[in-house]
Amino acid sequence: METSAPRALPSGLATALVFFASGAVLVLEIVALRLVGPYVGVTLQVSSSVIGISLAAIAYGTWLGGRLADKFDPRLLLAPALLLAAIGTAITLPLVRWGGELLRGGSAPAVLLLAVLAVFLPAFLLAAITPLTVKLQLGDLRRTGEVVGRLSSFGTLGAITATLGTGFVFVAAMPSSWIVLTLAAVLAVAGFGLGWWLHRNPELKLPGKPRTRAVVVTIGLFGAGLGATAPTPCDIETAYHCARVDADPSVAGGRTLILNSARHSYVDLNDPTHLEFAYVQWIGAVVDVVRAGGAPISALHLGGGGFTVPAYVSRTRPGSDQLVLELDGGLVDLDKRELGLRTGPNLRVRVGDARVGLAEQRSQGYDVVVGDAFGHLVVPWHLATREMAADIARVLRTDGVYAQNVIDYPPNRFIRAELATVADVFPHVALVAPQAALDGETGSNFVIVASKSPLALDELRNHLDLVDEPVQLLSGQPLTDFIDDARVLTDDFAPVDQLLAG
Repeated sequence: METSAPRALPSGLATALVFFASGAVLVLEIVALRLVGPYVGVTLQVSSSVIGISLAAIAYGTWLGGRLADKFDPRLLLAPALLLAAIGTAITLPLVRWGGELLRGGSAPAVLLLAVLAVFLPAFLLAAITPLTVKLQLGDLRRTGEVVGRLSSFGTLGAITATLGTGFVFVAAMPSSWIVLTLAAVLAVAGFGLGWWLHRNPELKLPGKPRTRAVVVTIGLFGAGLGATAPTPCDIETAYHCARVDADPSVAGGRTLILNSARHSYVDLNDPTHLEFAYVQWIGAVVDVVRAGGAPISALHLGGGGFTVPAYVSRTRPGSDQLVLELDGGLVDLDKRELGLRTGPNLRVRVGDARVGLAEQRSQGYDVVVGDAFGHLVVPWHLATREMAADIARVLRTDGVYAQNVIDYPPNRFIRAELATVADVFPHVALVAPQAALDGETGSNFVIVASKSPLALDELRNHLDLVDEPVQLLSGQPLTDFIDDARVLTDDFAPVDQLLAG
């Protein structure tokens, strides 16, 4: 006996369901990048993994939704799909945060597995909603193209709206954890609302007994509770970083800035001349040999972090004029609250992209440019190219010095390429690094020193001899041998993530 096709949902409700479900998937995808970042970084591989897993979830969810729509009355499945997606969204936080502690690092298996934990289950469930809804609306084969086209277009519009809303509004307005929990709550309300509406339809009763639905609610609340209480590596979440400040128990004014679970900066509130990290001591040595005698200098900083080097310059060279280009305005606010940052006429901050800000600076306006915008596995590739180095050379005076912090790991492919890139612009280049890092035995910070005029290498060597740990200063033929045949990075070709992956 042939059964009649289920009556279609009202057109507006069907459209809203597809719009909402598709948008929710994109919210999860964008927030997933922020959830996994503190544990595995925000690299091209991480972004690719999250996008790929999201697309896989959409593909499998759509396929399963279509199969179920042919076997069951889709009206029986829509509300449960929303409720299960709410539960899947709520448990994303504990899955990522507990799993992230175990999978911390940048290995490909860890990145892929953490991406699965962050987005697959809820995206898979939400993707099933579109084919279920489409099936309900296909009551007239003469309008199949119109129905499928309309729902497909509104699904895409939902994804676009969610992408822009999350990127421009949600992330700036609330922490990622609250975005996830709010989305879970909205999905739950939508699921219960749809179930209530269908229950009022005399032609249909919802599957399951009230006790079953109570169990679903209990599971959802439990998942939300786990998400709210799961360990978080952040004190605050800015638009770009998961950040916290830890007090140094051995130094009264010592503070460590943690960005995305990595020690980024150290600040001594009582002594700005104290440079804790080795690479910052190397940069301090470079600053010390510019304009001998402690005379004021004009300095441009690409990246602020904890503002350790700007504070050092202000204290050791009073009257210096400094501009810091920092992408993260929330980080600047944190520095002012927790790390003693005081801005003014001699220490100005421009919030925005370093390359865009650099292009606005006058030519030959600075004695020193300090590049410290790279961190752990997170490298803004557009700051590592020849075109970027050429613009830095433009804003430096003839005898000005560029000091660039680079982090790399064996086999040192990125630092070699970055050296080749800088050396393609600056005629005089040197490298500061530990011997073990140069030998490819360990990962490390490297500091590239470059100028359009000969570098004061002997004086720099004397200052480097005073730092806490032994360090090498490479120049001339040894540096050329270290660079070997590394390729110059350009705006057209800068695979920094792949070079870092080893």
